[in-house]
Amino acid sequence: MPENISSTDRLDQRQFDCLMSNRDFLRLSSFIEKEYGIKLPPQKKVMLESRIRKRLRALEMDSFDQYCDYLFNSKGVEDEIVQLVNVVTTNKTDFFRESNHFEYLIQKAMPSLITRYGSGVGKTFMVWSAGCSTGEEPYTLAMVLSEFAEKFPGLGFTFTIVATDISTQVLGWAKQAVYEEDKVEPVPLSLRKKYLLRNKDRELQLVRIAPELRALVKFRRVNLLDHEFGFRESLDIIFCRNVLIYFERNIQEAILQKMYRLLGPGGYLFLGHSETVTGLNIPFTTVAPTIYMKGK
Repeated sequence: MPENISSTDRLDQRQFDCLMSNRDFLRLSSFIEKEYGIKLPPQKKVMLESRIRKRLRALEMDSFDQYCDYLFNSKGVEDEIVQLVNVVTTNKTDFFRESNHFEYLIQKAMPSLITRYGSGVGKTFMVWSAGCSTGEEPYTLAMVLSEFAEKFPGLGFTFTIVATDISTQVLGWAKQAVYEEDKVEPVPLSLRKKYLLRNKDRELQLVRIAPELRALVKFRRVNLLDHEFGFRESLDIIFCRNVLIYFERNIQEAILQKMYRLLGPGGYLFLGHSETVTGLNIPFTTVAPTIYMKGK
């Protein structure tokens, strides 16, 4: 190796050359499934190897075995576990994704909850965006609910949106609420003008959610495998879309049972387009594709 190559370059080369052994993959995938319910079959080994390689660089380690030894001691679990979750979890979301859900929310779910239970009028309308990723979903909900409140000023409609994710990294991005302009294209033009602020440096092509809208969303970290999710009030609406697909069916059922208990009478659950409660022991009523209601 040429003498002018630095020690950092040599370290990067070792990281590039090293491969994850089957033993290390099993140690890591078993830990991730046990702690977070995310199953990583053998075909995900290359993906896991690629993502954890970033942590090797950050920690200046030259093997996955060294990383595992670090992770599975007391200091590593304390310092590294959040970083591991950040690199392992997949975060894909868009503004107004599956727009039919927002149409159903405004046209049917909310009128039913307001009329029958006084949700949002007699008490604050409570919404949970579970697996919120970088914030597009909860900010979409904030726009939709704000427009509803403005349309019916006589109701005195009030709401709270709690947005959660397991990854502290994406929660940090969500709180910043800064997006590339092409990311906000699904937002109707009238709402873009009302709720989005352009960066003064137009070359950056960035926008930020307006502060009055940001104030309507509370972000916090939640692991869906936790025994409790930290809600004190019953919920009216839960959006948990394209999250359950990462879990085994028994874990899906356990999560949905907890969500069912959190919903108040007549509350609604919105799942992703490839998710269903069919075959699970949960007494939801299907009211539309991937939309479910809790009975009285």
